[in-house]
Amino acid sequence: MKDNNASEYTIHFTSKVPSFISKHANLENPDEVKHFIANLQSRNGYKRNLCISYNKFCKHYGIQWQMPFYDPEAQNIKLPTKEKLNMLIANASRPLALKLSMSMETGLRPVELCRLKVKDIDTEHKVINPITAKHGAPRTLKVSENLNQRIQERITQSKLQPSDNLFKGNSDYYGKLYRAMRNNLAKKLNDPAIHGIRLYDFRHYF
Repeated sequence: MKDNNASEYTIHFTSKVPSFISKHANLENPDEVKHFIANLQSRNGYKRNLCISYNKFCKHYGIQWQMPFYDPEAQNIKLPTKEKLNMLIANASRPLALKLSMSMETGLRPVELCRLKVKDIDTEHKVINPITAKHGAPRTLKVSENLNQRIQERITQSKLQPSDNLFKGNSDYYGKLYRAMRNNLAKKLNDPAIHGIRLYDFRHYF
């Protein structure tokens, strides 16, 4: 899949699907798999992704099956308030807070953010030139004076070189750290609304 230019998220999700399905159905029995997916208490979009991933598994192992079609439902996204997002940023560790601030101010996708190298950042002109995801067009993103200063501090204090990544870890690691911090804060404040704030919600305020 990597040779076909699939995203890190797609590769990770596809690799996990057979293991997930095998806990509930026989992978070599397509009808059993189809029945399991059909009865999941999940949205059609998730069921569709499971089917697409299982279809790749079937092609690899020469298993014949008729892939069902699931049409994802349209849904309006209820965005959290900026106050809630800023509260999460304030409670994050310094590197995570910087990542979240960059997501919020630039609209960078997690995978784009985690791919950033020092040479992609022009602190003199306060811009970021990311490697785009999902075949997006190249773009230059302006950042505020405050955010630019924080990025410069990270580069200097961590003694990063132009070819170094700005942050350690991939987008999955970013998401894992964020969810752990978010869930702890939601529990501490006894606020279920915080528990529902997704990492991608920070991008919507760009």
